[in-house]
Amino acid sequence: MTDASSTAPIDTDVVIVGAGPIGLFAIFQLGMLKICCHIVDSLEEVGGQCTALYPEKPIFDIPAHPRIDGAALIENLETQAAPFHPTYHLNQQVTGLTPRPDGGFDIETSTGTQIRCKAVVIAAGGGAFGPNRPPLDGLADYEGRSVFYMVKRREDFRGKRIVIAGGGDSAVDWAVSLPEVADKVYVVHRRDKFRAAPDMVDRMAAWVAAGKLELVTPCQLSGLDGADGKLTAVRVKDLDGNERVLDADILLPFFGLAAKLGPIENWGFPVDKHTIPVDRATCETPLPGVFAIGDVAQYEGKLKLILQGFADAAAAAHKIHGIVYPDEALHFEYSTTKGVPGEK
Repeated sequence: MTDASSTAPIDTDVVIVGAGPIGLFAIFQLGMLKICCHIVDSLEEVGGQCTALYPEKPIFDIPAHPRIDGAALIENLETQAAPFHPTYHLNQQVTGLTPRPDGGFDIETSTGTQIRCKAVVIAAGGGAFGPNRPPLDGLADYEGRSVFYMVKRREDFRGKRIVIAGGGDSAVDWAVSLPEVADKVYVVHRRDKFRAAPDMVDRMAAWVAAGKLELVTPCQLSGLDGADGKLTAVRVKDLDGNERVLDADILLPFFGLAAKLGPIENWGFPVDKHTIPVDRATCETPLPGVFAIGDVAQYEGKLKLILQGFADAAAAAHKIHGIVYPDEALHFEYSTTKGVPGEK
């Protein structure tokens, strides 16, 4: 269920801040303990970066899925959460958190939605994010028409001449994928070496050998040519200032994301480099009743992997059970014996 906004206060057990893969799995973990959730996310769709940036990017470290793309992972997580009837408040940001005398919290969002809850789970990844834009004159005129910071559908780029700028995982991943549909792909990077998985770099080199991809290194973007939002060429310069013109229809600058936790940073607990310190066993923050899971949570030995975020969600859910049901002992049952609502 999706509720764009609400002015009347809503009562629920838990508010989850962030509808990425970890937030979605938290719905399931809490639901299995009979805990109801409302989820708030600043994006228009659930899925976080998997939906917004990497819907067709393959993921290889999800248990029992040797390979699954971002969109399919989110679809499966939504299906897994659906039996617990979560309510999504999308395209809005949590702006206020006020502790209540009874130990719960009053939550307010940027659209005026007010929610009363007993616990809060922050599953915000690195926070609200946006692309790092290259400093090119007239860039905004092409954004959304010829310049894109994400690839949602590979098919949209079929037959195009594409310039990919960057040297990290995203740049290399799409340099490996897009030659299958594009007419020509250039990869512009300021160094000859790439900061990506060696196997992917090798696969990129195979496209170079096949003549479908050209490495333009060491070079940097220097300008754009075109009109009315339609690119005709991308200009680059080498380290000596020599300029080259690349005939192009599309520019994909992959220079990382600028992430901010926003109002979360003012909730009364320490924040270090967009992460929140938590108790390793429970993922509870220094503010009792508020938990952080996934990439936003920091503790000794933390690995920034989706599968560890899933484990965080389970740990937090079991601690939250004692908050929502203080007079009930938690008799843990495996899903294989307990089942899921609606399953026969």
